[in-house]
Amino acid sequence: MHETGHARYEQNLPREWLGQPVAQARSTAIHESQSLLFEMQLARGSDFLKILRPLVVKQFGEQPALEEGNFIRLNQRVKPGLIRVDADEVSYPAHVILRYEIEKALVEGEIEVEDIPALWGEKMHGYLGLDTIGNYRNGCMQDIHWTDGAFGYFPTYTLGAMYAAQLFHSVRKALPTLDSDIAEGNLNPLFQWLKQNIWRHGSRFPTNTLIANATGEALNPDYFRKHLESRYL
Repeated sequence: MHETGHARYEQNLPREWLGQPVAQARSTAIHESQSLLFEMQLARGSDFLKILRPLVVKQFGEQPALEEGNFIRLNQRVKPGLIRVDADEVSYPAHVILRYEIEKALVEGEIEVEDIPALWGEKMHGYLGLDTIGNYRNGCMQDIHWTDGAFGYFPTYTLGAMYAAQLFHSVRKALPTLDSDIAEGNLNPLFQWLKQNIWRHGSRFPTNTLIANATGEALNPDYFRKHLESRYL
């Protein structure tokens, strides 16, 4: 679902401007907002999980783990883990903060590359209560970003999560039947809203303007906090 959000964004960028900078995605944070809107806001919601469950049962057979209530709890549980891409919404920002603090210290010359594993283990224990000492595979070597030269990318995931929560809140206001549409498997109203307010604009507007035009205000982290509280508390 995460990559589907990226793909839907790319597929719906303005084709009439193809080949020009304005036809490109607005920013990495906006790109991640689309993937995380699909993955977290939509696909981990109870209404979507209820229509997904029969497809999972068809593939794997009926079993206690796939009982509706348990299936929803399984996809909405909060449990700190070693792997960022498998993290739940609540603990995910801690993975981002850890990586940002390490890469910032590395870029500023405060640490050397050989210091990363120990610092990683220290921060994993501090933020998530987990031990990665000697476990490079599930520790500092799990991501492709640094080996790919993508320093500074990790914060876009948390920015994207905040944008996604704010956008989904605005979709709900604009489309009072959104939840019932999702429950019926009708995602077209959601897609059309995103196309009208985000996708079709490409890089026409600065990120802050794009979000303000779509939601009525600049980035407001309260929407992300309220989303986490409503789903997990």
